[in-house]
Amino acid sequence: MIEISAFLDLRNISKYYSGVIALDKVDFRVEEGEIHGLVGENGSGKSTLVKIITGVVQPEEGAIIEIKGERVHNLTPFEAFKRGIHVVHQDLSLFPNLSVAENIVSHLYLEKKNSFINWAKVRKQAHEVLRKLDLDMDLDAIVGDLRIADQQLVAICRAIASDAKMLILDEPTSSLTWREVERLFHFINSLKKRGISVIFISHRLSEVLEISDKVTVLRNGVNVGTFSKEELDENRLVSLMTGKSIIFQKKMKSVENREVILKIENLTRKGQYENINFSLYKGEILGIIGPRGSGRTELATSLFGLNPPDSGKIFFEGKEVKIKNNMEAVKLGIAYVPENRILQGLVLDHSIENNIAITNLGKISNKYGLIDKDLKRSLSIEALKEFRIKAQDVELAVKTLSGGNQQKVVLAKWILTSPKILILDSPTNGIDVGAKESIHNLIKELAEKGMSIILISDEESEVLYNCSRIIVMKEGKILGEYNPESLSEKSLRKIIQQVGENGDQEKSFEQIN
Repeated sequence: MIEISAFLDLRNISKYYSGVIALDKVDFRVEEGEIHGLVGENGSGKSTLVKIITGVVQPEEGAIIEIKGERVHNLTPFEAFKRGIHVVHQDLSLFPNLSVAENIVSHLYLEKKNSFINWAKVRKQAHEVLRKLDLDMDLDAIVGDLRIADQQLVAICRAIASDAKMLILDEPTSSLTWREVERLFHFINSLKKRGISVIFISHRLSEVLEISDKVTVLRNGVNVGTFSKEELDENRLVSLMTGKSIIFQKKMKSVENREVILKIENLTRKGQYENINFSLYKGEILGIIGPRGSGRTELATSLFGLNPPDSGKIFFEGKEVKIKNNMEAVKLGIAYVPENRILQGLVLDHSIENNIAITNLGKISNKYGLIDKDLKRSLSIEALKEFRIKAQDVELAVKTLSGGNQQKVVLAKWILTSPKILILDSPTNGIDVGAKESIHNLIKELAEKGMSIILISDEESEVLYNCSRIIVMKEGKILGEYNPESLSEKSLRKIIQQVGENGDQEKSFEQIN
């Protein structure tokens, strides 16, 4: 039997931060040409392990790091880069104002002091990388104008141009459609055939199991184990990550109370969506799903007054309303949690209490209109308890929290306004399975208390198990309304895929009239 050689072999890796154990004697091994999944809840140690692999953070004494069989002492970012270890972060770190060619070869020129660049050579080098990877892209296209999926490929090509031997992909599918994920997976497998190792980090466990040869699970800084994907399914992976079995909820039934709180008639915004018609019932969770670019986010922002429609009617509690801005939406009782919590939902450098206070000024102001610091503090402390936000102090900056707890802060600041309608755009995107379950439970509790919720998602399981109705959108149109009880994840995926390909609906599934 031929022994497969390891590209990376870490042994006895520990790291402490102010006495807190981030990693505890972790062993981690990645073979050459292997796709290795790395999973764990937020705070499990994944980020610290990646920082050690890339030389950003030094492990405690006694750690052993070997790259291609050679012991490496005091690994630095430059040394890791030189040895072919590259990270493609969620933010991609590209130059949006430069061309595809310039981005691909940028690392080759950043270290050079020569201010003159041979542009013909730049194009030739970039073209060679694309040819090697069998990619067809416009070298002159400005990266900022590309879709996220193509930007991601540019970031990977840049690493390959720098002679990458191992790629660390951090949440690479979080902003991609299912078709773009398929394309990315095909590309990753082509890298594997070339002997390039890949560490694949994602909270989307089905994708981890699909693409990985092996999966390593971290929990509370400890390596729970490394498994071949044949040994795992999603339920076992969840159990290994959390230390408990998370049982998916049964599908929700249609709401008994058919009192309409929101009715949309022929709502249209040119170039974004057209002739949108649906009703939302009191205490209902209505799911909206479809390929990215389907108009679902644009529709949500219109209902919140950020993107006024060109035509059509909106009825709120039986009366026609014109929602010209978000202040009018809030007065009506509509709240919106945006898709991108970092850019749109939070002020990261500010404290938890400041973020919660910003939407609840009326609750924390005295009769003179000035903010009462005691009221502000007590509201924030109550929010920590009620929404189970894990933080030692409300004065901590939001950026210090995990993704799941950041999302709970966004939810808290809007739910505390006591809205009648809560619009959630991809509320669990990029957070771990434990935090996801907590947020799903919170959403259901709110609906049971009478709040109406629109849940926008690109995860089939999320809408199937948390919504009483599902609307499928494509290219700005509603193409079908479905009962979750008549669908499986596979059948819903099939509907969405067919919608994504040609807009045809799957007629064999029960539709709701």
